[in-house]
Amino acid sequence: MSTVARPTPQQSPATPHILDNAAWAALTGPHAHLAERVGRAARYPLDVSPFTALADPADPRAWDDLAALVGPGTVTPVTGAKSAPQGWETVQHGQGVQLVDTALRAEPAPEAVRLGPDDVPEILDLIALTEPGPFLPRTVELGTYLGIRHRGRLIALAGERLRPPGWTEISAVCTAPDHRGKGLATRLVRAIAAGIRERGDTPFLHAAATNTGAIRLYESIGFTLRRRSDFLLVRTPGAQQEQTA
Repeated sequence: MSTVARPTPQQSPATPHILDNAAWAALTGPHAHLAERVGRAARYPLDVSPFTALADPADPRAWDDLAALVGPGTVTPVTGAKSAPQGWETVQHGQGVQLVDTALRAEPAPEAVRLGPDDVPEILDLIALTEPGPFLPRTVELGTYLGIRHRGRLIALAGERLRPPGWTEISAVCTAPDHRGKGLATRLVRAIAAGIRERGDTPFLHAAATNTGAIRLYESIGFTLRRRSDFLLVRTPGAQQEQTA
């Protein structure tokens, strides 16, 4: 068991923090083996994660590379950008928060089991029931996923997603509705964090800005709000097929 005050590493004010563009840092770092990339744009395979990333969301050339990567008239998420360039359609605009571990008590959960490809159908069922965020058939390849079972049924889940150098995101935290209020999600977050800490990384996570209950929970167990962020769902430029009579 470890309870450690973990101040966020300080950087020069002129140097962007690596977590300001976490998806790009992951796709060009520890997850580079999974990356599909064109120049200044990268993404995960479509059955791994919906994340795409730009080296610099303010650089029009990065948006051009993203259009080349995903193809014309394609809907794709983009993180870290407040708006899309002219010619792109904004399908959805949302806000999230990013929290980092500063005082989390990390410890194993003896009842937790490691989940892998054979567990994906059960994982997808739990994700569909609880809607913690996107989870695809190969998302388990991003890192360690732990679950808790009750009478053989998967009832709680948490795992690792983005991995910028020195950091690992905790994601897919969910509990079946009929087993909530027992602290299962907290135990799994602590257990995932213990594994992250063992390899020298610092845990962090994201939540929708509107999910105030989850944010309060994370803050109560030792996470600190680091920043608010924007995410866009955009459609790349391209001629649409028109219906003709």
